[in-house]
Amino acid sequence: MTDTSQAASGLTRAPMTPARDADSRDTKRSLLRGWRRKCPNCGSGPLLKSYLKVNDTCSVCREELFHHRADDGPAYLTIFIVGHLMAPLLHFAFVKWRPEPLTLFTIFAVGCVGLSLYLLPRLKGAIVGYQWARAMGGFGKAA
Repeated sequence: MTDTSQAASGLTRAPMTPARDADSRDTKRSLLRGWRRKCPNCGSGPLLKSYLKVNDTCSVCREELFHHRADDGPAYLTIFIVGHLMAPLLHFAFVKWRPEPLTLFTIFAVGCVGLSLYLLPRLKGAIVGYQWARAMGGFGKAA
């Protein structure tokens, strides 16, 4: 089949590089790279340029990262995880040891804030990695 007959029959497809081919993107690997706050494509370049701000492009492989749509997902997952971990621990600590209320509040407030600050950028990276692996949003467009 010639190029003109392929174009006329609609069989042509825009060539994609292997790094941008949606079928070759491993979801688990991309999630883990995002969790480590690294580029989901190469795993070397930094994903975030500040606490939660995603780089527009990877400084190593030049992958465009500005397509992400993490929005409120990382915050929702952080609240979900911290709440499900700390609520049973709070109940257990109160029933088992009966500490003073101010002591209990102080310990669990510091624990909740610390765990939230740890999880939030990692979950954002994981969500961006998942979106990249699944070619969601602008990540699926051919170069």
